[in-house]
Amino acid sequence: MAHIDAGEILPNEHVQQMAAEGRVTQLHRGHEYAEEGDTFDIDDQTFEVTDVTHRTLGDLTDEDARREGSEDLDAYRERLEAVHDTFEWDDDSEVVRHRFEPANDE
Repeated sequence: MAHIDAGEILPNEHVQQMAAEGRVTQLHRGHEYAEEGDTFDIDDQTFEVTDVTHRTLGDLTDEDARREGSEDLDAYRERLEAVHDTFEWDDDSEVVRHRFEPANDE
């Protein structure tokens, strides 16, 4: 377990703010950027990575899309295509899901 920079998991301030507001509770990335138990801070709030799972884009569901701040899987796919210049959706593309939640104060 390590304390990492929020930017390792959440690539920009907009996504970090959505996480701080509870609108983003997971993020799929092309590589593993954290391990279960790692923590990171956004503003004065600490979050803990609760799950890191290797998947494919074809595994994603509407629920996954909502947990990442999109209305549904179609909207999520459109968002990815808009923010990544060379992105092409391929159901067989491997991704890593990073789930996180506010850490318990002890």
